[in-house]
Amino acid sequence: MMSVKSLAESLNLTTIPSTYTFINNPRDLETVDLDNPDEQIPIIDFSLLYSSNPHQRSKVISDLGKACEDWGFFMVINHGVPKEVMDSIIEGCRGFFNLSEEEKLEFKGKQVSDPIRYGTSFHASAEEVFFWRDFLKVIVHPQFHPVNKPPGFSEVCFDYCKKTEKLTQKLLEGISESLGLEASYIDKAMNVECGLRYLAANLYPPCPQPEIAMGMPPHSDIGLLTTLIHNGIDGLQIQHNGKWVNVNTIPNSILFNIGDHLEILSNGKYKSVVHRAVVNNRATRISVAIANGPSLETVVSPAPKLVDNEAHPPAFTGIKYKDYFQIQQANKLHRKSCLDSLRI
Repeated sequence: MMSVKSLAESLNLTTIPSTYTFINNPRDLETVDLDNPDEQIPIIDFSLLYSSNPHQRSKVISDLGKACEDWGFFMVINHGVPKEVMDSIIEGCRGFFNLSEEEKLEFKGKQVSDPIRYGTSFHASAEEVFFWRDFLKVIVHPQFHPVNKPPGFSEVCFDYCKKTEKLTQKLLEGISESLGLEASYIDKAMNVECGLRYLAANLYPPCPQPEIAMGMPPHSDIGLLTTLIHNGIDGLQIQHNGKWVNVNTIPNSILFNIGDHLEILSNGKYKSVVHRAVVNNRATRISVAIANGPSLETVVSPAPKLVDNEAHPPAFTGIKYKDYFQIQQANKLHRKSCLDSLRI
């Protein structure tokens, strides 16, 4: 199957092939006014999690919990990841997608569990309608798998992943405390030290008919927390209060969102939120996500302290992370269908 990048660069492309025509559900067509101050994603000042002032620290943990409960998405500022590191990973991904088709196909995986996998759409062999997106997925933890093209790309990936690892760990501690659990609960219960982390680089080229194409369909994310940065081209929309909200991030901030397994662990208190990627006819969008999950052998179920058989009965059946990962990656993306199958 031809990459979307190659298709978009075809001479005189004015219409997209019918296989890329995405039919929206009518309820997916309404978006929120971008200037509505009540529809802005929460901002978390990461530096306050280290504050020696107990009031400041308590407030940021409360704000973090409220963001997880009300939005499922939040922007992190003062996070300590240097701008040049963030710029380097974006440019490294651009360099990878600019490789020749032959070179990129060297990384075409055969199985969803392959440590390095280049492809287009989401799961092209299972889809009837394709998405306007090329991707590179790399497992970066517990073992880092280097991508040896273009030169220097592997080193840039490793640096960015290490710089965001501590940030994610500290946020999980704050989220754990916001749930009334010990700071280390999520880390220990989910065996995050051996957790599966994979980097997903996404390329959304300009599309001549963006109104009938889709970069990524409405879906929720696997894992505990997803880390996301992009090249300054908007395209992410999240569902909030029944409407679609355009995500406008602060420059140099890092976006985080709740994954399905944090919803399971919190017994439904914190929700993984349905989101999508839309495309445009002007500029290429590049995003870099890191899905931070439990270890593959961890059985994820609601935290016992958050379960009360009368007031708060268990909302989900437990499932091994490896099994959930295989199911989600091998099937069509459709809202929260994978998570919904575990609801009690």
